[in-house]
Amino acid sequence: SGLSQEAGSVEQLSLHCAEGSLEWLYPTGALRLRLAPRLPPTSTAVKGGSPPHVTACIKPTGTFRGAQLYLEREGVLELLLPEAPRPRARCFSWLPQEKVALFLQATPHPDISRRIAAFRYELRGDWLARPALPASSLSACRPCNDTEILMAICTSDFVIRGSIRSVSNDAELQESIIGVSATRIHRQKFPLFQAGGRPGRPVGSIRTPLRCGVKPGPGTFLFTGWLHFGEAWLSCAPRYRDFQRIYEGAQRTRQNPCEFPVD
Repeated sequence: SGLSQEAGSVEQLSLHCAEGSLEWLYPTGALRLRLAPRLPPTSTAVKGGSPPHVTACIKPTGTFRGAQLYLEREGVLELLLPEAPRPRARCFSWLPQEKVALFLQATPHPDISRRIAAFRYELRGDWLARPALPASSLSACRPCNDTEILMAICTSDFVIRGSIRSVSNDAELQESIIGVSATRIHRQKFPLFQAGGRPGRPVGSIRTPLRCGVKPGPGTFLFTGWLHFGEAWLSCAPRYRDFQRIYEGAQRTRQNPCEFPVD
């Protein structure tokens, strides 16, 4: 709470966890949040290769008020979130040896009405082999190639076989929400798809950038992708019959990166 801070003071905090949230009541002064994720040993650079980047994504709540959020990189400030921002995620990357922090500065107001500056964050690294942004996922606006599809079924947060029930567009967030009826849940790290559709058919939603122009279509697909702030984002979504052909071909040449049930 800013009620325990003095005007003009700067409180120092460190963010070590891979993801979390911060809620600042009655913002006063400033908070400096040092980004210091505990990187796994596998994140070290391969000999002769480029050092891995670390990526952070910040998503403000819809009631973010009373402060502005800046990225501090090597002593230079860049505005990430103005006061009352749109509830969209902002992402940025840096090298492990770079000094970066988030600088949350209270904005002056003539009254003392209740304001809350709150956001969620995710800290990710290239060692996770996942996209930094939902909008930059492999198949954001193009079909995945065969190699990308085979890797997606092995590494994605969810792998769902099913059909498209609906597509709705959110112009404010610039997102399309794909309603999916699942015929088989191969993998999901969290219960994204739950009973609620036709008997025995779990349903859920998957997001993709609005600019991709997703349209509803018939047929069975294999939906794969990642979780971002508790929401499913699309990576690859081949038609299931195409996936079967690709996987069986890789099996014959022993190039499939992992075992997957095909029927």
